[in-house]
Amino acid sequence: MCHACHRRVRVQHLKVSLFHQIIFLRSLKVKKALVKSMGEILFSCGSNRRAVIATLSISENDIQRFEGISKDEVVSKSLQGLSIESALDLQKVLRVETCTSQTNALQRLEANLPLFQSRMGALLFLISALLSRGLDLVQSDRDDPSLPLVTAPFGHASQEIVNLLLCGEAVPNVFDGRMDLGGGMFVKGISGYVEVGFLTLLESLNFCKVGQFLKSPKWPIWVVGSESHYTVLFALDPSVQNENELEGKETLIRRAFDAQDQSGGGGFISVEGFHQVLRETNIKFPPEKLEHLCSSGFIVWSEFWQVILDLDKSLGGLKDSSGLMGKKVFDLYHFNGIAKSDLNGSQVNSRGETPLQRPRLTKLRVSVPPRWTPEEFMADVKVSSAASASESTGKDDEVSKPEPSQHAPLVDCIRTRWARAVCTWSGDPPSIV
Repeated sequence: MCHACHRRVRVQHLKVSLFHQIIFLRSLKVKKALVKSMGEILFSCGSNRRAVIATLSISENDIQRFEGISKDEVVSKSLQGLSIESALDLQKVLRVETCTSQTNALQRLEANLPLFQSRMGALLFLISALLSRGLDLVQSDRDDPSLPLVTAPFGHASQEIVNLLLCGEAVPNVFDGRMDLGGGMFVKGISGYVEVGFLTLLESLNFCKVGQFLKSPKWPIWVVGSESHYTVLFALDPSVQNENELEGKETLIRRAFDAQDQSGGGGFISVEGFHQVLRETNIKFPPEKLEHLCSSGFIVWSEFWQVILDLDKSLGGLKDSSGLMGKKVFDLYHFNGIAKSDLNGSQVNSRGETPLQRPRLTKLRVSVPPRWTPEEFMADVKVSSAASASESTGKDDEVSKPEPSQHAPLVDCIRTRWARAVCTWSGDPPSIV
């Protein structure tokens, strides 16, 4: 072989070696991030004082018996013959370790990572979270301790489990704080700000109301709930969480309104509660507007907010002649670890094949338009309809509605966080199922 050929071969080997090193380093980085996040969740459950790590007592003997193979393979082979039919069976092999040092906890989690990545991993991590919180505290967090935390027959996690992993408390609701039902009865929601948030398709269907604690987490990362499983929505730029003037004012007013909402997130309050909101937010309505809002005996959020948008700033409102106060444009990313592939929009192709489940990452361009006219805001009409109405009445629109967005159920979830958001993407629509 000539010298030039040897050189090309050496260069090729170097490239292959470098590629494998990069993959290896990325793998280590991913594992390190996974271990750190697991540790942070468990310490959050343990009020930042402890983390309880639940594993299985199968390691030492099996490591010796399967000498010469990787630890991942050891765990896999050990679990093949493991049968757990009852709580007693689980108790016999369960090993529990309490760590008060985060460094020690991360070391133990890293050492047992193959076990947490096995078919028993999710169950072991759930047990770890429950024990870190303490079973007595878990029961006191809940509104009804008699209900199951995991529902049969499919093993779906209750909202208590989701909240435990997100905020360290097994509360059953997603609104902020707790709601007074009267007669000394309360139902519990999220007690404070969280690192990772939560959005759900159920809110877009008016089955619940997610509070600002979960909608505005410390980091721009949200677990997204659907009717089948959980996915992740995130942004690379933390500034998507920054509030402009309109959003800041809306957050302040909405929080005061929700604090008086005893309807379970229905979006209406009593006249007495309404006056409390006005005092807290320093909003001064003209007598005729105040009388109109209170005439029915209760105040609906959508009607109240529309009046705020048309109220002058000097009175605590947000009247904006330019219509540009709320404009935002940013990127979001959505990851679904088991998304169903889209076969030209069909669930079955011409050969009768069903779509495969595969991981999918989708980049979304999100534009939150300036506020629309009252008619557009309430009716969500198309630009053409609004334009023709404007021409027939001789009135100018405050601002034209943007181009129609692409739609998928994920967009409905995003709009619970950014109302009126317009989303676009390339390729298959993002899937939350």
